[in-house]
Parts: sequence; C-alpha cells; structure tokens
Amino acid sequence: MTVVDLVSGLIRRLLPPSLQPWGEAAIAEARSLDRPGEALPFLLGCLSWALGEAIRFRFSKLSSRGEDTMNLDDLFGPRGLAVGCGIGATGLGLAYMAAGGAPASYLLMNVVALAFGLVTLGILVLADRRGHLAPGPINLLLGLILLGVSLWGVSADGVTRWVALGPLAIQPGLMIVPLMAVLFARSRDLLSLGGVALAALALALQPDRGMAGALAAGLAVLALTRTDRRSLAAAGLSIAGLVVALVQADPSPAVPFVDRILYSSFGIHPLAGAAVLLGSALLVVPALGAVRRKDLEPSAWATFGAVWAAIIAAAALGNYPTPVVGYGGSAVVGYCLSLIVFSRHRREVEPRPLEGARPADEDRPLLFAGPS
Repeated sequence: MTVVDLVSGLIRRLLPPSLQPWGEAAIAEARSLDRPGEALPFLLGCLSWALGEAIRFRFSKLSSRGEDTMNLDDLFGPRGLAVGCGIGATGLGLAYMAAGGAPASYLLMNVVALAFGLVTLGILVLADRRGHLAPGPINLLLGLILLGVSLWGVSADGVTRWVALGPLAIQPGLMIVPLMAVLFARSRDLLSLGGVALAALALALQPDRGMAGALAAGLAVLALTRTDRRSLAAAGLSIAGLVVALVQADPSPAVPFVDRILYSSFGIHPLAGAAVLLGSALLVVPALGAVRRKDLEPSAWATFGAVWAAIIAAAALGNYPTPVVGYGGSAVVGYCLSLIVFSRHRREVEPRPLEGARPADEDRPLLFAGPS
C-alpha cells in the first residue's frame, strides 16, 4: 500500500455520505496525474478539505438536535479531539515534507507509524476499559527497556539512544517517556516509581537531554498538582537525571527533515513553515481543551501537556527531533500511545470518613476502567 492509497482511504473515511462522490472524483483525478510527485500534494489538500467537511457535518448534526453550545471537545470527546490533533499534526508534517522534496519513504514511514500508533492505542483503551491495564508493571518494563537501550543500543556521535530494526533506526525514548509519564500520573505505585527511576538513569546514560527534559517537565508539573511523596520522589529523580544529561556533551548533528525544522521549514516556503508551527501547536491542544472537563484527572492531562511542550522546546533549542511534524515514526507512535491519558473517568463523591477511621492512602492507584 502506497502513501497515496493511505491518504485516499482517510479521505473516504472522513467525508460524509453526501460528499463521497466528490471525494471519489478527487481521488480519481489525483491518480490520473502523470507527473511524479503531483498526486500526493493534491491529495493532502483534499484531505484538509475532507477534515473541514467532517467537522462541519458533525456541527450540523448537533445543531439539528438543538444543542447551542458546541465545541470540538463536545463533538468528538477528549480522546477523539486528541486523536484528531495527532492526525492533523501528522498531515501537516506530510505536507511540509512533500513541499521540501523529502523521499517518499519518509512520508510513508510517518503514515505507517500513525496507523500503528492508533491501533496500539485502541488496544490500550480496551485494556483500560476492562481493568487490565497495569501501569506499575508496564512502567517498570518500560524503564528496563529504556535502560537496555542505553547500555546495548545503537551509538552515533558518542550518544546511545537508538535501536536498529532492520534498515530502520527507532528512538524508543520518544515512544516510552510520554506513555510512562502519563501512566505514572494516573497510578503512582512503587513499581511505577521504580520504572521512572530506571528511565531517569537511562536518559542520563545515553545522554538524551531532550527526553530527560520532557520527563522532568512532566513529573515536575505532576508534583506541583499532586504533592504526594511518590510524585515528589519521581520529580526529584527525573530532575537529577536531567542534570546529569546536561553536564555531558551531546554532539549529535542536525538531520534534514528531523531536527531544526521549526526554523529550516521557512526556507522551503512560508506555508511549509506555518504548517510545521501549526502542527507543533496542535500537539498540546488536547491538554488545553481538557482544562474545563470534570471527567478527566487534571494532574494527568497537565503532565501530558508538559511532556509534549518540553519535547517541542527541546527541538527548538537543540538538535533534537521535532515531534510528529518531522520525519520519524517514534514520536508519532509515542504521541498516540500517550493519548491513553484522555480516558473519561467519573469523579465519585468521596464518602465522609467515620470518626476514628483510618485515612485513605494518598498514594493509592488512580488508574481504573471507565467509560470512554
């Protein structure tokens, strides 16, 4: 399956029934283009149109039911909005890379990573609904994997933060750290804390200032919103790991379509630069949209927002991958996995404790199945 086929499938999925003939006509026209490289940019423009029509269609359905107060969060739900932002950011990144003349394999990699990430997110959501998502063991396993990468992974220019999968080199930190941070925010047990400690050590050993900074930022925000012992311990460990990473040299050079594209994209075309900036901003929109919701754990979505804002800041300050809008499937998968944080949870009224009763443990797990 080619990138053109995948984008065509997205167009068909997004368009309401009344516009399906127009979508098929646009796809047929794209396939009829003779000059190489013309079909994909044309279809990306059609994809943008299809997304707008899908949103307009949903608004019209709600309006017909007499609902006056509407926004994207109400239309799609917290996770639906977050998934839409991830798809939109990926699409804007594809448009930037196509405009910059990136190899077709770069575009295909990001599309495949998006599909894989969304499928894996679906598996996590199903496990969460059934109460089978165990954040403690998962975080401990993720920490061990990250430590293994730092000890036996692929090295380049004095840093060790990649794993080779055939011809591909993936960066597990971009997939692991965001998921680990949000899982710890929702369940701060001892196993999760152990996983955080291993991750902080691994990022210091690699060294990876960007991901160490993201972990520290996310857990520092968590410690500010939930000042229990384990949150404070996790924040302290991650900040210590960041300090160790910062005092080491990181001579990694900038890679085209990966690093520094927040600046270099404007050299291709102002619209390409605008696409990169808008796509980067979309990554933190779900956290901003969750501010007013009462069915989401505030410390969890705040941690999510801090992690991705820190990853974007690292990309702006140094030679670190620009997430989702740049080439690299690791960040796309990592973003999708971290969207597990946007599960809906009913906030139950806590019963007033009986006189003389023992107070509940402040560090009890927060992760539980709930409607989505």
